[in-house]
Amino acid sequence: MPSRSNPPRPPKTGLHPRNRHQGHYDLHALARAHPELTAHIIRAAEGFPTLDFANPRAVTALNRALLLHQYGIREWAIPEGYLCPPVPGRADYIHALADLLGESHDGKIPTGEQLVGLDIGTGANLIYPLLGRVEYQWRFVGADIDSAALDNAARILAANPVLAPGIRLRHQPTPSRIFGGIVGADEQFDFTLCNPPFHASQAEATSGSQRKWRNLGKGGKGSPGKVPALNFGGQQNELMCDGGEAGFLSRMIADSAAITGQVFWFTTLVSKAVNLPMLQQQLQTQQARDIRVIPMAQGQKHSRLLAWTYLDKKQRRAWRKARWPA
Repeated sequence: MPSRSNPPRPPKTGLHPRNRHQGHYDLHALARAHPELTAHIIRAAEGFPTLDFANPRAVTALNRALLLHQYGIREWAIPEGYLCPPVPGRADYIHALADLLGESHDGKIPTGEQLVGLDIGTGANLIYPLLGRVEYQWRFVGADIDSAALDNAARILAANPVLAPGIRLRHQPTPSRIFGGIVGADEQFDFTLCNPPFHASQAEATSGSQRKWRNLGKGGKGSPGKVPALNFGGQQNELMCDGGEAGFLSRMIADSAAITGQVFWFTTLVSKAVNLPMLQQQLQTQQARDIRVIPMAQGQKHSRLLAWTYLDKKQRRAWRKARWPA
């Protein structure tokens, strides 16, 4: 096993208490579940086994091993160049969402197939529906503008027949719309979730990727005008949109006003704290009844969950009584 000067990956601090990924990865146990990971295990100068977390193939192999070993999800894979999600962070969103639902349900987290969530931008990785299905047995609709991504998501479902009946996929043919064309006139969702694109341009994406590259100890800036090949990958539509994160979420909030009575909690990640005041003001203008900001942190990465509902307390009680288990 070759040695590297990079230190082993630090413990994942700040994770939700129910998150299965506390502490260091047990790489050898993961490799037993997914032998392909073995080729990517290296030894740090201190003698600990670790991975080169700047290597996209190593990170993808780690994800496959984590999803199989911890969740029983088989044959998870994504096409080359698509977003490879950090599983512990994505699991944290699911658990934070469960807590939000529990707070709305007298402290008891509602589980089971009565609850249905809508994942905006589900991607080729389908990570939120998969984790939510395993952890809380919720049903999901995963929507995306990318037909190729949905084809890969369908392949993952075909390999996991126990989970597949609870997850449906929908194509959004109009990229400028968020909920329109996806949510049926008589359809209800107990929650929505989203990990929005966060760059406004190629130049901004390049700068952000170069910064992450340096943080991973790789030093270089990559080729001029080209995003360095990073562990997380990502297609253009996964990383960029008009107006960046603020523009996308402003459009999402505007779209949510058309389906105020059809969703209990709208939620989304917000990676840039500077965007929050504008988004909160927009929600207040649109007369959202309850607006929440839930801090989330994994190691040095800080984010937050923005949640809102247009239902008043009486409507929320009626919704819970009709749809959620007692």
